[in-house]
Amino acid sequence: MKKLIFLILLSILCGCSDVKPLNTDNNGANIVAFGNSLTAGYGVDSAYSFPSVLQDMTGRTVINLGVSGDTARMGADRKEDISSHNPFMVLIEFGGNDAMKMRPLDETKAALKEIVDYVQSLGAIAVIVDTGGNIKMSAYTKMMKQIAKEKQAVFVPAIMDGIFFKPQLKSDGIHPNAEGYKLIAEKIYKIIKPYLE
Repeated sequence: MKKLIFLILLSILCGCSDVKPLNTDNNGANIVAFGNSLTAGYGVDSAYSFPSVLQDMTGRTVINLGVSGDTARMGADRKEDISSHNPFMVLIEFGGNDAMKMRPLDETKAALKEIVDYVQSLGAIAVIVDTGGNIKMSAYTKMMKQIAKEKQAVFVPAIMDGIFFKPQLKSDGIHPNAEGYKLIAEKIYKIIKPYLE
């Protein structure tokens, strides 16, 4: 009952109160972090990447499949890498490079849907992780939130909000430092925690 209340409250906060994520009772073991440089932990030692910090927070193995420079389309092309890691949950973090490389929004949308469909076909929980951080990402945020609602996926909004414009939380002009990645891990953990209990 406690878990059900958590899920209802979480759905309301995500703006998708009528949607229950698919595959919440699956038998997978691991969390797979599937994304670009923000997932890979660019700019810091791997021990300070958000997947590593998240592993400590959750007590579950978190597999880091982040590849720096990847767009959503590039991620979709390597989606089958996920299947060998016995995923319980997959964190899908793309969009930042799509915006910087000015990829068409429809291309990003189609690729993200393809990844979500694949993750759900494996029986895992799909979690769409939105970059946010600046006004250029607002269209991506809206699009990702809509995909999450349509596909019955979990949505984590704007992980770079409160980080992107703070040099003290960044290792370069774009990427977080260890403290910044810790904040990202905390944001993600807050959303996914009810599904891990």
